[in-house]
Amino acid sequence: MPSAEERFAISELLNRMAYYYDEGQLDDLAASFAPDAVMSMQIAGGDMVGPFEGRDSIMELYRGAKASQTDVRRHDITNVMFDASGESLAVTSYLTLFATENAETKLLTTGVYRDQVGQIDGEWKITRRHIDLDSAY
Repeated sequence: MPSAEERFAISELLNRMAYYYDEGQLDDLAASFAPDAVMSMQIAGGDMVGPFEGRDSIMELYRGAKASQTDVRRHDITNVMFDASGESLAVTSYLTLFATENAETKLLTTGVYRDQVGQIDGEWKITRRHIDLDSAY
């Protein structure tokens, strides 16, 4: 199992990634992924979206989503849990996604991030991410 210090650093990574997206700091978000990271998504048990292979491919998805947004998003990451079975470190966390537009805040969706993380040059990075969203938005 990861040490308390490692758990804090990985939790900080997840929280920073949410903040970077919400604040439009997409270069910082990109740096949070390993260069060869892989990401996929499934919405309400529907068809698999992806996999997106490599940081650039993943960031095309994030940049496109951000460019089409008219609201202010807040990704709230909670219930971070660690599983050190096998060679990689798995991290599961909950997502609660809020949006504010025209002075009205609403819940957009909830979901689960299923991440694998690793250290690259002494920094924790996402090496694999699967997102299960509970509903489309």
